[in-house]
Amino acid sequence: MASDEQEWRLSLMRRLAERDRREVTPFKEIILQNNRLLDNVAQLKADNLKISVENEQLRVAFATGGKGNGKDSNAAQIAITALEKKLLAQQEELTDLHKRKGENSQMIVDLNLKVEKQQLIVKEKESCLAEQKTANNILKAEVQMLKSSLEELKKLNNTLLDEHTALQLAFSALEDKLRGVQEENRCLLERLMRYKSKDADKLNEENESFLRKRLPSIFRKRSDKLKRDLEDAVREPNSTLPRLTRNSSSHSQHGLGDSDSYDNDNDRYSSDTGGVDHCIEAGCGPELDMFSSPNSRLRDVLCHSTTKPDNPSTIFMKFDAHENESHAVRWSPIERVLATGGADRKVKLWDVGKASPEPRAVLSGSSAGINSVDFDSTGSYIIGTSNDYGARVWTVGDNRLRHTLTGHSGKVMAAKYVQEPVKVVTGSYDRTLKIWDLHNVACIETKFAGSSCNDLVTTDSLGSTIISGHYDKKIRFWDIRTEKQADDLLMNAKITSLDLSKDGKLLIASLRDDTIQLIDLRKNSIISTFSDEHFKLSCDWARASFSANAQKIACGSTDGLIYLWNLDGYVEATLKGHSAAVHAVSWSPTCNGLASVGKSKRCIIFSEA
Repeated sequence: MASDEQEWRLSLMRRLAERDRREVTPFKEIILQNNRLLDNVAQLKADNLKISVENEQLRVAFATGGKGNGKDSNAAQIAITALEKKLLAQQEELTDLHKRKGENSQMIVDLNLKVEKQQLIVKEKESCLAEQKTANNILKAEVQMLKSSLEELKKLNNTLLDEHTALQLAFSALEDKLRGVQEENRCLLERLMRYKSKDADKLNEENESFLRKRLPSIFRKRSDKLKRDLEDAVREPNSTLPRLTRNSSSHSQHGLGDSDSYDNDNDRYSSDTGGVDHCIEAGCGPELDMFSSPNSRLRDVLCHSTTKPDNPSTIFMKFDAHENESHAVRWSPIERVLATGGADRKVKLWDVGKASPEPRAVLSGSSAGINSVDFDSTGSYIIGTSNDYGARVWTVGDNRLRHTLTGHSGKVMAAKYVQEPVKVVTGSYDRTLKIWDLHNVACIETKFAGSSCNDLVTTDSLGSTIISGHYDKKIRFWDIRTEKQADDLLMNAKITSLDLSKDGKLLIASLRDDTIQLIDLRKNSIISTFSDEHFKLSCDWARASFSANAQKIACGSTDGLIYLWNLDGYVEATLKGHSAAVHAVSWSPTCNGLASVGKSKRCIIFSEA
């Protein structure tokens, strides 16, 4: 503080010295000249007075001495004349000096006026300097306060860092515990699947025993025929395989026996218990033990042909789902409940298990149109993404809004559960993917993709790998366990949707060039392309869908048709019913039903004939 005061004092002294140099030095010579002139005037006045005295003395002498000799008189007269001339010269010089004195006096007056003006300016500068000093003192006080605040914030930051470190350690411990629980859960699931497999084998044996008791001759006839066919296939595999496949397809359509009466009995029994086709599909029974031979590929062909479902071809029901355009549709994984999302900012649940659809709930909370909906694996929670830069989670049981996830700076296009029901991942037009912890309702990780995300899927219930489709024509793979991004897969056009087969091996991607690509995730390569000359995707978020058995692919078009392809790339059927472009379709996980929504407000569900 003392150093600052000394500094402004020195600054003030420097400014005063500068002012003296500017206002005094230019006029110093004039003042000296004026003083010399004044001295000269005084000297001349004294000389003039002296001369005047001498002149008077000479006059008196002349007056009194005129009576003397002429020589002295002439000398006096000459002296008087010289003195008069000298007096005149002195008077002229005195007049000139008075004139110069007047000029100098006027110059001094002008300079005084300038000095007064400069003094006024100096006073203004001094007042401004006082104000600046006051402001400087205020700023110094603020700086001091900010320094103290900064110290407090540093202390608080250190405290938070310590807490963060402790929480990270706790999180690591909980994560290890979670991995242990997940591993235990996996083991329990494997045990459960083994028990279920044993139960299925036992049920197949009971069905086979029942058939043997009820229809022994026909079953024996059928078993003999199967043995003959399989023996022929073993001897001539190249020629017999097509014939066996055709026979199997025929059996799946017309029954197992040759008689009409058995066709009717078998149809009734197959609808109740699964029948012989179920035994063939499961590969159980002593007569079918030969399927475990090296020719087990024939069993696969036979089972596939006998269990192949028909295409949905008829309209099971149709209803107005929303007030205007519908954007998303999804089946519940456990019951006949359908969720739809539309531009009216609502997610609606529909009970479609009866003859007519019944509105089950209207889930509100969004302030803009809905882009996608998805259930968790238990069907207890549903998440919807919106154009208001957020995503929302509701509980299906009580239809209550549980969580609102905000943090994106662009509209959110897709969301999936990662670790049910703990975490979800969302993809947005702000070129990021965010992983959310639903316990704390907070974003725990942001992945920067560099391009707008239109859709995403997860490979399993644990969400170990996230697959996202983007505007820059790339499919990106994210491993959340290692926080590393795998190699991208470049497509021919921007991706509008992704869907994963149930076993997690196949991925379909619908592209804006009006094609659908089938990708084998084990090879990370495209294995097939689906298209049609009349097929056109309706928008940048048009959704394609895998069937439950991953044998068919469905997608809507701008002409209101829904195209169904098989995995060989052929269009098996086109479903009519919509009067405008179809935006999204969804296969039922429990039956061969297909739900669709589009630019109109109508939702249409197709089923088998």
